Amino acid sequence: MRIPKINIPKKYLKIGAWVLGVFLIVCMALGAVAYSKREALLKKMVAKAIAKANKDYGLDVKIGSAGFTGLSTVKMTAISVVPKERDTLSNIAELSVGVKLWPLIFGNVKLAELKLNNGFVSVVFKDSTSNIDFILKRKKKDSTTTKSKVNLADIASNILNEVLYKIPDDMDVKNMVFKLNDNDTAKLNFATAATIDGGDLKSTINVNNGESVWHFDGEVNPGSKELNIMAYADGKKLELPYLNNKLHAKLSFDTLQTELKNAKYSGDDYKISGSWSVKNMLINQPRIASNDIIVQSAKLDADVLVGPNYIALDSSSTAYLKNASIHPYVKYTLGKNKIYELKLNAEEQDAQAIFQAFPQGLFESLDGLKVQGKIKYNLNFYLDTAIPDSVKFSSTLTPVDFKIVQWGKTNLQKINSPFVYTPYEYGKPMRDITIGPSNPNFTPLNAISKNFINAVLTAEDPSFFTHNGFVEESIRKSIAVNFKEKKFKRGGSTISMQLVKNVYLSRQKTLARKAEEILIVWLIEHNHLISKQRMLEVYFNIMELGQNIYGIGEASRYYFGKQPADLTIGDGLFLASIVPKPKASMYKFMADGSLKPYMFNYFRFMGNIMARRGLTSADTSGYGFYNVRLREGLRKYLAPDTAVVDTSAFDDDDNMNDVPVVMQDKSKNLFDRIFGGGKKDTSSRPGTKPTDTVKTKKQLRQERREQRRREKELENGG
Repeated sequence: MRIPKINIPKKYLKIGAWVLGVFLIVCMALGAVAYSKREALLKKMVAKAIAKANKDYGLDVKIGSAGFTGLSTVKMTAISVVPKERDTLSNIAELSVGVKLWPLIFGNVKLAELKLNNGFVSVVFKDSTSNIDFILKRKKKDSTTTKSKVNLADIASNILNEVLYKIPDDMDVKNMVFKLNDNDTAKLNFATAATIDGGDLKSTINVNNGESVWHFDGEVNPGSKELNIMAYADGKKLELPYLNNKLHAKLSFDTLQTELKNAKYSGDDYKISGSWSVKNMLINQPRIASNDIIVQSAKLDADVLVGPNYIALDSSSTAYLKNASIHPYVKYTLGKNKIYELKLNAEEQDAQAIFQAFPQGLFESLDGLKVQGKIKYNLNFYLDTAIPDSVKFSSTLTPVDFKIVQWGKTNLQKINSPFVYTPYEYGKPMRDITIGPSNPNFTPLNAISKNFINAVLTAEDPSFFTHNGFVEESIRKSIAVNFKEKKFKRGGSTISMQLVKNVYLSRQKTLARKAEEILIVWLIEHNHLISKQRMLEVYFNIMELGQNIYGIGEASRYYFGKQPADLTIGDGLFLASIVPKPKASMYKFMADGSLKPYMFNYFRFMGNIMARRGLTSADTSGYGFYNVRLREGLRKYLAPDTAVVDTSAFDDDDNMNDVPVVMQDKSKNLFDRIFGGGKKDTSSRPGTKPTDTVKTKKQLRQERREQRRREKELENGG
């Protein structure tokens, strides 16, 4: 297609030329005036800035000299910043700053060059004060202003631009020292030299006078919003002991690389594209794991979306661990109520690659495990804080021709044969218990009363024989309850999970142990490594049912002097009620060996559920409540009927072997989960009177000592 020729009359061309010429002459004139006055303007601006710093922040700023050394470069000497009644924050011998003229015309200050010689920034903490308190003071003042609706996308754009605009095209920093003094107990010193030449960044940071040498090298192109920077240390891992001590953790890595690829508006959203990667990162934090965890290779290719009222990691992002990958989606929405969203999608991929991608030390019992086939994973989580009961949760790990070809450190089928179980309490082994016929207390599943089996399954895991190790609805409800209570009040563990936790893993409460527990349960259940019947049999023979009482064989004889096969419906319901807090078991009994009145509602509620499911006969008299009797040999060790028992103290007492006497039961059984626990029981049996006896701390200590003495006598021959 031929573009038609446009003819412009000559007179209009002349008029345009005159207008442009006049405009250029005016600009040159104004520039000449500004150039001749620039020194005076600079002094005025400097004085204004110093006055504002003093008024708004309480800073005493001094500048020895300030003047132009070129068209747009300002050189200053002897710069000092001292907060009021605080240690000196900064002192710089010589600083030259050049700005770009064209952006300046439109009100944007972009640095063209930066030169700095001999200076320091020193942050000092003393008790509850520091020499950067002025920052917090200013924030408090700002917070008192009237809040208006903010657009997070605009804020993100402005912040990123401000950061990028302050990166000069050329930079030369020599002997700039950053110091930190934390109450004279820890000191840090970073002596820095850095250059930017044509976009190439080179830096050398001497940490604590030769303790280590860091480098931040790469390429910077702030005008195009592109950065690629790598951090590493000479001859060793990059780590900072100060932060490690503060966080009670170790964190180090060989290299850490960050890349900003682009940042721009996409509709109403501000989209930031980049990547972050790390090599041989070592983590040691007691809440994560008790040992070192090493992430050999990890990378995140990320698209971060900042909308008007939300921040999200888009599903187009990909996280890599070695050769395994997953697509995460994370979104946090602000408004009248906060909304949290999380989705994970791992496409079908080689199962061995996934197991090899796990960080070293994370799953110790699975080290060396070899598998075949493929697996894929999907997780969906959604929580609107205004309606937490509507929380959504689903998690699916799907095997495709998956099988185990070699065990790792632990044989997951070991419990199919007799084995030795060692229960731990507070990190210490109690005793070895053989789970097999050689142990006289071992009880095969077919020799255990159905009354006990059905009572425990109803209370702890009603769908045990139909689920694959996890009950999503139970986990979903636990999330809702724990969010509303602002603490971990309810768990979602199945019997499969409890069995794996006790038999295969340490009792340390760490994120790594919980993740390992979930993975082992999945391996056992989906590969049918252990039958449901055997899992239940082992569970009933290792479960804690009292102070140093393990297994149904020991418990049935200890409490009732019976064989497990002879337990009544009342006996079964009592034993099911103590599973959540077994050490509180003795405090459920009256002095005559009968159960305390508040237990009646539990029996009636649980019994009715079992009756509706055809697991026992309907009974309006309390499902054996009045027939439960503690064996006579134990009754002399019971607390007086006047004692009000608070069994919640068993969870928090640092010395749980020193059993408190005055307590009220708050067991997390099914009844408590539905109706709530912790309220004092007001029900009473005929002939009993409520009491309000309150004991002193001295009386409690005396009774605890007496209780321990009685328990030792009982263990020796009671």
